[in-house]
Amino acid sequence: MSASQELEKAATNYALEAVRLDKQGSRGLAITMYQKAIESLLQLVQLYPEYSLNKVYIQRAIAYQERIKALQGAVSPAEFREETKDSENAKTTEGGKSSYEELIVTEKPNVKWEEVVGLDNAKRAVKEAIVYPVQRPDLFPLGWPRGILLFGPPGCGKTLLAAAVATEIDATFISIDAASIMSKWLGEAEQNVAKLFGSARKSANDGKPSIVFIDELDSLMGAHSNEVGGEVRVRNQFLKEMDGIVDKGKNLHVYVIGATNKPWDLDWAFIRRFQKRILVPLPDHHTRLMMFKLYTSNLQLAADVDLHELARLSEGFSGSDIRDVCQSAHLKLIGEFFESGQATNKQAKPRPLRMDDFRLILEERKPSVSLDMLSLYNRWFEAFKAL
Repeated sequence: MSASQELEKAATNYALEAVRLDKQGSRGLAITMYQKAIESLLQLVQLYPEYSLNKVYIQRAIAYQERIKALQGAVSPAEFREETKDSENAKTTEGGKSSYEELIVTEKPNVKWEEVVGLDNAKRAVKEAIVYPVQRPDLFPLGWPRGILLFGPPGCGKTLLAAAVATEIDATFISIDAASIMSKWLGEAEQNVAKLFGSARKSANDGKPSIVFIDELDSLMGAHSNEVGGEVRVRNQFLKEMDGIVDKGKNLHVYVIGATNKPWDLDWAFIRRFQKRILVPLPDHHTRLMMFKLYTSNLQLAADVDLHELARLSEGFSGSDIRDVCQSAHLKLIGEFFESGQATNKQAKPRPLRMDDFRLILEERKPSVSLDMLSLYNRWFEAFKAL
């Protein structure tokens, strides 16, 4: 598991525990858990400043901070609930907005195709399904796919690929976290799903393509044995909306891109609505080399650093693993620089990164994806692939 995934998981666990304690009336413990969730979210934003969901993380951190203030007595719980309700009503009245917008990112990402290193098969499939129909819809008398499923090991570029497509066609990019939908939308979930797709269709009708990107798709559309009624209704609403886009979308440029690390958990009813099912694999040797070049481009390297050798040593590493290796080597160097006392001299600079710095990190790290997981992805791909 990469550093970013560990932080995301930690923030989620802290938040869930905080909510549980909050409901029980354990204010002190709830405050502690909310604070830990905030720290994890902010650390995530600082470490990965370009991540597309940072706006969501910041909004959550602000919401948790507001709840801490309420629990500390700055605002009584009753007043806090009333203020929240009034605030949401004001949003709806003044700007036609609703609470569902707190869980989505609508800012267009600025990710170029060149930043998506490797993934040639996936990029080609996505271009055929989305980019070309937007550029020349007249060449597609049979229509085009509107549901794209990106699956594969974590940290291999699924989110980056979706963002790059949105940039390429200048689309409205609506990014939602499926886990948040299921845990936070509660009774309003069905209406908010309808609003979400309504916003996407409105943008397309106004001449601007829309991409609805659903991360952690399996948590929303997975096959569950013990669902509650609300979850079933939300899933059915998604099915209805996707049917409306696929079957009755006419020439509307509204696309649903789902990303999952667990495609085998998806319900068949959802799988068949994604006409394109694309494996986003671990990087090969050439792609790892390109990634090392990209992530070390702003670092000072010693003459003995052999990027080809680093690409060989990192067999089985994901893209985010490679980024973490480069980041960890640099952080270790900066730590050494500060501990030496040289940092007090503003003119002093750290030494260049040496090959041994990278070797040390690679010896301490293992790939985040096991061979067993890879065989699962390959088997699922062979059974359900649709490029």
